[in-house]
Amino acid sequence: MTDPVDHRTAERLAAAIRCVTVSTDDPNHVDDAAFTQLSAHLEQSFPRVHAELELERFGYSRLYRWPGVEPERVSAILLAHQDVVPVDDPQRWTHPPFAGVVDDEFIWGRGAIDDKSRLLAILEAVEAALAAGVRPRHTIFLAFGHDEEVFGDTGAMHMADRLRRDGVQADLLLDEGGMITEGVAEGVERPVASIMLGEKGYATVQLSVSEVGGHSSMPGKQTAVGRIARAVSRIQDHPMPLRMTPVTADMLARLRHAMPASRSRLLGLAGIAAPLITRVMALRPQTEAMVRTTTAPTVIRGGVKANVLPQHAEAFVNFRILPGDSVQSVLAHCRKVVRDKGVRIEAEGMASEPTVHAAPGPAFDMIADIARSIVPGVVVTTGIVPGATDSRHYHDLAGTRCNFAPIVLGARDIASIHGTDERLSLVNYARLIEFNRRLIAQFAQPSATAPPTSGADA
Repeated sequence: MTDPVDHRTAERLAAAIRCVTVSTDDPNHVDDAAFTQLSAHLEQSFPRVHAELELERFGYSRLYRWPGVEPERVSAILLAHQDVVPVDDPQRWTHPPFAGVVDDEFIWGRGAIDDKSRLLAILEAVEAALAAGVRPRHTIFLAFGHDEEVFGDTGAMHMADRLRRDGVQADLLLDEGGMITEGVAEGVERPVASIMLGEKGYATVQLSVSEVGGHSSMPGKQTAVGRIARAVSRIQDHPMPLRMTPVTADMLARLRHAMPASRSRLLGLAGIAAPLITRVMALRPQTEAMVRTTTAPTVIRGGVKANVLPQHAEAFVNFRILPGDSVQSVLAHCRKVVRDKGVRIEAEGMASEPTVHAAPGPAFDMIADIARSIVPGVVVTTGIVPGATDSRHYHDLAGTRCNFAPIVLGARDIASIHGTDERLSLVNYARLIEFNRRLIAQFAQPSATAPPTSGADA
């Protein structure tokens, strides 16, 4: 059983939460004072880190270099981000979302899980290692972006470009995305540690139509609003096909032995039963995302008055793209199912392609073994992150990519991420810090010897 963190450690995270580092789509509306406040807090809280590691700033993003005894080789690039998403309705929160309340069980506030706990936990572990005189055998980079929630194009992208220009090739890239869940994987009673190996792509498709307009008393056979509504309906009613990808097949194979016998037998026939398995997975939104490029109409608008025919209407549909599909294949699918040349269909805003090769790298077993040592009895599996993370900017800079944190969350906790009452237990924060300490201890050893495992999960 992991002991909770002490009050001083929890308070350092709480103080970071009080820095209202909200990302917006408009880079001109960044709250400079909030990011400056967070920077000062980090430098005051972790003096050894800022005295002994090299720091380069990219706007408010921070790239630290911890030189190793053999500095030309790189053990790891550890990622986290400083920014958070806005809060829709603060009145629905138990505590004000940026108050950074610490009670006997939780640290409350926006960023408690996503992603200030990870940022502070890495710095807590490095600060402790420096105090103990630890130095890594090979160089370690810490890359803390400031705009991950709006795609990282002025933070992570520039830090990754710097590492690329310097010829950095790390053994491990570690970022947010995977976690340990309880009661979420249907039919699995043990906690499940999902160490993600990549992420789905992202695209928003804009649909737009233009019509003549006029008085609503003399409408034509279709209006701009009717036409756009029909196009959205066709896209939603004709989703992209179900498909079993190699990473999802690997995830299920690793979970199989922890499932009830009937499901385990079905998964044993995955090679011939893949169509049936994907149809079963498509029955729940949480698992459908693993076997399909998902379709989510999110915005539709047009018209200015109830008795005026609109001249223009538009809609936006968000897609999370499964490996094997692409932004272009999404656009082609939309044009095919809409079947209306009067509807303009084009990509809107930022887009990213899915991870092409999402497979365990050489350092995967080390991460899995540390996870087992932190939470004994977990079932370790793989997967892909359904959303976008900063790690996509670094995809070619490491032999192993993992998106994972050893925090144990239930369905309510997961719903709070980007939602209401985001909070992290003191025990989970202790797990996160200890995970990073053990990871650094691995890099400090003359040879990579994994800690003893507490289970036989493959």
